[in-house]
Amino acid sequence: MDQVTKAIAVLTLEGLPRTGPGPAVPVIGDLAGFTFHRNPGAAFGMGAGSTWIFSLFALVVLVVVIVLLRRLAHGGWAVGLGLLLGGLLGNLIDRLVRPPGFLHGAVVDFIDLRVFICNVADIAITGAAITMIWLSIRGIGIDGSREGARRERDADSAGEGPAEDTGAGPAAKEGTT
Repeated sequence: MDQVTKAIAVLTLEGLPRTGPGPAVPVIGDLAGFTFHRNPGAAFGMGAGSTWIFSLFALVVLVVVIVLLRRLAHGGWAVGLGLLLGGLLGNLIDRLVRPPGFLHGAVVDFIDLRVFICNVADIAITGAAITMIWLSIRGIGIDGSREGARRERDADSAGEGPAEDTGAGPAAKEGTT
C-alpha cells in the first residue's frame, strides 16, 4: 500500500508548488493535505548525509523482526510487528531503488500535516511503536505471557521457586529452636 500511494504521489504531486503556507493540495484547509517531498534523511530530514546508515539499520531491524516472529503468540504483537515490518519495507524500498542510488535513495513523503510531511510507511511505524509500547506497559510479552507469569516461570526454571514449608514454625525457619 505504501509503495502504491508513493507511486500515485510521484505521478500527481511531484513538481506541484505550494501556493501559500499550507499544503500544495489542501484537504483540511491549511492543516493537512498533500505536498510532494523527497526526504534524504530520517524523521524531519535529520541525517541526510547518512542515508546508507538508515538503510543498514532498517535491514538489521528487519532481520530482528523476522526472528521474533517465531515467538509470536499474541494478536496485538502480530499487529505491531506487522505494521513495523510493512513500514520498514516501504521506506527501505525507497532507499534501495529511488534516486540518487542504492542505499542512498530519498524516501517519498507526501502527507502534509503542516508540522511535518510523512508517508503511509511512517504512519505504520508510528502505529507499531504505539501498539508495542502499549503491550509492554500492560506486561504482555510477544509470546502472549504476562509479565508476572513470566517472572514466576523464569524463577521456577532457575530453581528459585517458592521455598517449601517444612511446618516447623517461624523459629525453625530463622535457625533457632
